[in-house]
Amino acid sequence: MDLKIKNIHLFDPLNGIDEVGTLQIEKGKVAKDSKSSAKQEIDGKGLYLFPGFVDVHSHFREPGAEDAETIETGSKAAVKGGYTTVCVMPNTEPPIDNEGVARYIKEKSEKVGLCRVFPIGAVTKGREGKELSEMAHLFEVGCVAFSDDGNCIMDSSLMRNALEYSKLFKVPIIDHPEDTNLSKKGQMHEGAVSTSLGFKGIPDVSESTIVARDILLSEFTQGRLHLAHISTATSVELIKDWKRDNITSEVTPHHLLLCDEEIRNFDSNKKMKPPLRTRYDVEVLQKAIKEGLIEIVATDHAPHPDYKKELDFEEAAFGVTGLETSFAALYTDLVKPGKITLGKLIEVLSSTPSRVFNLPLGELREGATADFTIMDLKSSREVNPEDFASKSKNSPFLGRKFEGIVRYTIVNGKIIYSNGDFINTGR
Repeated sequence: MDLKIKNIHLFDPLNGIDEVGTLQIEKGKVAKDSKSSAKQEIDGKGLYLFPGFVDVHSHFREPGAEDAETIETGSKAAVKGGYTTVCVMPNTEPPIDNEGVARYIKEKSEKVGLCRVFPIGAVTKGREGKELSEMAHLFEVGCVAFSDDGNCIMDSSLMRNALEYSKLFKVPIIDHPEDTNLSKKGQMHEGAVSTSLGFKGIPDVSESTIVARDILLSEFTQGRLHLAHISTATSVELIKDWKRDNITSEVTPHHLLLCDEEIRNFDSNKKMKPPLRTRYDVEVLQKAIKEGLIEIVATDHAPHPDYKKELDFEEAAFGVTGLETSFAALYTDLVKPGKITLGKLIEVLSSTPSRVFNLPLGELREGATADFTIMDLKSSREVNPEDFASKSKNSPFLGRKFEGIVRYTIVNGKIIYSNGDFINTGR
């Protein structure tokens, strides 16, 4: 037996597991009771063991912007936050629009040996929205979805063709819903706050018009559509009206917890796309998670170095980090006040993203892949940039105190992170 974890609160809502007991791991899988001695043993008294978290929307920046993040530092941020799997977006330089870049990311992440990293291929060559990429080749080398994230595919015919291909590969097309004709030069949500601050706004209709278009295209083609970083109440209403098995969506922790009032102090660490919306939008998004209208919480981890964030608000880059704070922020601000259950939180962070992206993860049952997060729910910590494993410090939660600290992260049955230490054991 490789690893034995005893006296631990096992929690897996997918399989109805909610009990204190022992979990044993052999050859990277959850094993039956074994009489053989374990090579390693963890006493999990007072701790919770969850299926490892799966982030389907993250940016590791490598290749091309290693000053912001690398595959190694992004992987460290992931496992420190309890994430055992991360799907990385293709807006690298060069983008993931060819086999070579996709292979590089897979091989580099395996060499780093921390979390699982899956590339998301670009829908179009160069992410320029003009010509489809070689999607079949990208799928063959391991891309688990396709997206031009950061850029909206404005050509409806191209989007239709991409959705047709999604049926062949049985993977989602991840939509970046932003009509740039409506949002260009905008700095924050268009509304009373932007008017009072004198900033050009990004109207909520810039998102919802594309959400509506692509829901209709998905209905027409029966292709698999995944709507990224939903931020508006109108988008939620559209999703509710057109709920289908082939259409899924995600929301970020910052859009679930923060609103545009946060911008009044001109904090560029709260500047992102889509922007923080109104308090009403936040309430609707929280309800959508609770009711299952939005199925996944994804971080949209978008690191930037200080020199791109420590500027006047209008000049600062869009994007915030999220891997290291996601669980704790959501547990503290949603689960603790009773807005959602702990089971729902684990579902949207683990089992559902695994299912939607065809990953055999997110469970504690016998024979399941041994990717786990061991969490101390009673301890708390202030979000301090000096503590980040990420290269970048642009978190919207700096200075906040959250409950829920990751004690261990286990990938393929091996302890990868332990109480602040990273352990590269290879996979």
